[in-house]
Amino acid sequence: MLNRRGFLSSLAAAPFAAGAGERPNIVLIMADDMGFSDIGCYGGEIRTPHLDGLAKNGLRFTQFYNGARCCPTRAALMTGLYPHQAGVGHMVNPRSYPAYAGDLSRNAVTIPDVLKSSGYRTWMAGKWHVTPVNDKRHNWPTQRGFEKFFGTIHGAGSFYDPATLAEGNEFIKPEGKDFYYTDAIANKAASYIRSHGKSADPFFLYTAFTSPHWPMHALEEDIERYKDRYKGGWDALREERHARMLKMGVVDRKWPLTARDESVPAWKDAPNKEWEARRMAVFAAMIDRMDQGIGRITAALRESGKLDNTLILFLADNGGCAETFPVRVTGSNPSIPKTTRDGRPVLAGNDPSIMPGKADDYQSYGVGWANASNTPFRMYKHWVHEGGISSPLIAHWPRLIKKTGGFNAEPSHLIDVMATAADIAGAPYPSEFSGNKITPLEGKSLKPVFESGKRSGYSEIYWEHEGNRAVRQGKWKLVLKHGSPWELYDLDADRTELNDLAGKRPDKAGELKRKWDAWAAKVGAADWDQVRKT
Repeated sequence: MLNRRGFLSSLAAAPFAAGAGERPNIVLIMADDMGFSDIGCYGGEIRTPHLDGLAKNGLRFTQFYNGARCCPTRAALMTGLYPHQAGVGHMVNPRSYPAYAGDLSRNAVTIPDVLKSSGYRTWMAGKWHVTPVNDKRHNWPTQRGFEKFFGTIHGAGSFYDPATLAEGNEFIKPEGKDFYYTDAIANKAASYIRSHGKSADPFFLYTAFTSPHWPMHALEEDIERYKDRYKGGWDALREERHARMLKMGVVDRKWPLTARDESVPAWKDAPNKEWEARRMAVFAAMIDRMDQGIGRITAALRESGKLDNTLILFLADNGGCAETFPVRVTGSNPSIPKTTRDGRPVLAGNDPSIMPGKADDYQSYGVGWANASNTPFRMYKHWVHEGGISSPLIAHWPRLIKKTGGFNAEPSHLIDVMATAADIAGAPYPSEFSGNKITPLEGKSLKPVFESGKRSGYSEIYWEHEGNRAVRQGKWKLVLKHGSPWELYDLDADRTELNDLAGKRPDKAGELKRKWDAWAAKVGAADWDQVRKT
């Protein structure tokens, strides 16, 4: 049964392999806590030749949105629903409100569930993070449609000794003295493709890197490449990136660069410059290493003759992360090992006396660099201003995408990935699955954009996370930072959200607020102050 609210698709409507009806493979790749401007093909200085190559031979989206935080994004990505409809409106700490249950709902069906039911092989390597870590396995990847899984159930951890590393349904320990999680994820993903060989069965591969999420852990050979790159500081980096983005056409010249975050000093006044530059160098090295792994994945596709008829999607789960760690973090944090694998104590916290990157430290890169990652936008992960929710999206599919190398400004959202996958696979989205009634699909297929550059888009797109709220309708965006008034922006003229029009256009602000309220009632988005008490 096809969902009346989503797309309509059928096998007969999928003309992908001339005369053969061959369905495309789908490789979905996600970065973790990476900003809008970090990679080269979106204006960054970080070396990402493999992603840049996918962009050159594919399509880049400039107005693609995520869910502002790890768990909500992953729940929406896997289900094509808003996070609250999938039961993960916040994180995986269960609360008494159904939309914030913290565990992927059985009234939501996953991409691998849908594709596997239609004859696809389904594999995952990387971070899951849509179910609590406990004695249960009911919502682990192999219980939600994946045939094979290697990765972590928890949301963060050491890159040298990741918490909750698992294969299939069992926890495992890292193997080899040179274990580095980014490499392990990429190598496992590539091995799935190679082991599939020349099989005609289509496959779905979800590769969820934890790079460049804290802790700032990278291999010294990669850090070396950036050791002097950031000594000019965050102010110069933001200006440099913005100029490059303008030249490339990633952003519009009408949109000024936002001011430096008010909590961050001018670089000339910043203390601990050597340490600060090292933090950003490690962050860059983490992304560089991820790109190297993506190169191995695409090489496996090429070697197996699968690249031309594989849709590769690359995106990020939220904007750059401004979270910080006090020196010598105390308390019980399951993501932070007490010791390294060879027995040395892990010194957790943002300590300027310790240069980050090694197995025995555990640091984040801080507000100033997160501000640069999100150039030219405001705010960060957690918030739903553009800096928190704007994601790169690269789509590469030689069989279908013919107008390559450019940008597309179609407003879209990660709930579209389910709709796209099912559409191009000719896989019906069910109204019931495994005896459970399934919530109707919210996303819309991007296939028309791949074909012609446009589609019949959304009336509105919505967000809520930790009381931060937003709705976008065409060029208009109504947005609220928790505890502050609603703000209204014309994103065509002001995507960097510097000219609040709420006072000048109370009619439009009121209309959009009513729409947001109706959406919140529909999906179960509740008052955050009440939710967090439970």
